[in-house]
Amino acid sequence: MELAPYAVSKSTYGRRCSEPPPSGRSEFQRDRDRIIHSAAFRRLEYKTQVFVNHEGDLFRTRLTHSIEVAQIGRSIARRLRLNEDLVEAISLAHDLGHTPFGHAGQEALNDCMKDYGGFEHNLQSLRVVDVLEERYAAFDGLNLCFETREGILKHCSKENAAQLGDVGERFLNDQRPNLEAQLANLADEVAYNNHDVDDGLRSGLLTLEQLASVRLFAQHLKEVQSAYPGLAERRVVHETVRRMINALATDLIRQTELNIREASPRSVDEVRNSPPLASFSPGMQ
Repeated sequence: MELAPYAVSKSTYGRRCSEPPPSGRSEFQRDRDRIIHSAAFRRLEYKTQVFVNHEGDLFRTRLTHSIEVAQIGRSIARRLRLNEDLVEAISLAHDLGHTPFGHAGQEALNDCMKDYGGFEHNLQSLRVVDVLEERYAAFDGLNLCFETREGILKHCSKENAAQLGDVGERFLNDQRPNLEAQLANLADEVAYNNHDVDDGLRSGLLTLEQLASVRLFAQHLKEVQSAYPGLAERRVVHETVRRMINALATDLIRQTELNIREASPRSVDEVRNSPPLASFSPGMQ
């Protein structure tokens, strides 16, 4: 597939430690492989957003979530002629710095660390891939490409950005990330919004009646119940969630295509200096 002119090319801006180019795979495929083989990626199996790990093997963990984000991101990237391998690498790495026990865990750790600058999982994800992984003789961390490292860093204060070198520059210059990073961020949204519904219903914390007030869910639930009367509730839920994922992904593709046509970026640099181009439609936000 020929990449769009505003997509990140298959070559990289560089790595922190210079290496010979990979043989038989792209730079971003190498990043993906390093992420998958890392200890931090395996540890995601025991980190959850809502439910603690021992409550059941059917609830999603950060590991299964990251795999689902990568799948959604790759599918959308292909439609938009973006760099699929980069989207996949960012998606697989985006949660590496998360604490156990979801956002409550992050808040507790941030409180404990407040005298030392606090804790922020995006910065910790970058620290994992830059420093903490110890798998290679020639360098600390995973020595990922600049584009992958930048994509991991979704949020950052200017104070912190000033200490990060090249990956912090866009925060200092009020620029946007490349489209691949924007897309990975929204694929994360598609995945967790729908899968939290699925896990919430499975656990009994949510009911179909409670979710009937959510417009998108109610619309697809009604369609499924009308098309398949008498279908077991568990399958009704799965089919409804599947349709919601498809609806959100389709909306994201269409709105992003519209934004790209209006902005007409001809390079990654023009993407960086444009308003966010990857987005849902106003009606879906």
